[in-house]
Amino acid sequence: MTATELYTIVLIIAALVLFRSTRSFYRPIRGNGVRLLLPLVYMLPATYVLMNPEAHATSKEWLAAAAIGLVLSLPLIWTTQYEVRSDNQIYAKRNMWFIVSFLAILAVRFVLRTSIQDIDSQTLSALFVTVAFCYVIPWRVVSYIKFRMVKSSSMGKGFTA
Repeated sequence: MTATELYTIVLIIAALVLFRSTRSFYRPIRGNGVRLLLPLVYMLPATYVLMNPEAHATSKEWLAAAAIGLVLSLPLIWTTQYEVRSDNQIYAKRNMWFIVSFLAILAVRFVLRTSIQDIDSQTLSALFVTVAFCYVIPWRVVSYIKFRMVKSSSMGKGFTA
C-alpha cells in the first residue's frame, strides 16, 4: 500500500468519524450509552499491527507514543459534552471546538508521521496505532462516563429512555 492510498483511507475514515460525531449534535443518544464505546471494538483489528514481530520500538518510543496519545485525548475530552434538551432526550452538545480539535489532532498525526523518517514502516505503524489507542480509549470512556452522569442527573427530571 502506498502512502497516498494510506492517507486517502485515513482521510475517508476521519471524514466518516467527523460526520457521525457532528450528526450526534442533532440526534438523541439512545439507550444507556454503550454505543459510545463501540469504536473501541472497531479498533480491535488494529491490535494485529501492535503484535507485528517486525515492529522494533524501544520502551521509550512506546511510552512517547502513549503520552502523545493521552495528550491528544485532552481536547476531545474537554469538548465532548452532553445535554438534555426540551424533548427529554440526551444529545451531544453542539461544539465547534470539537470539530477544530478533531481536525487539529488529524493534522498533528500527519505532521508527525511525515516528519519521522528514521523508523521503519512497521514500527512507525505500530507506534501510531498506539497513539490512536491512547487518545480514543480515554476519550470514549470519559464520554461514556459524562453521558451516564447526565443521564443519572436527569432521571429525576422526567427523563424517558
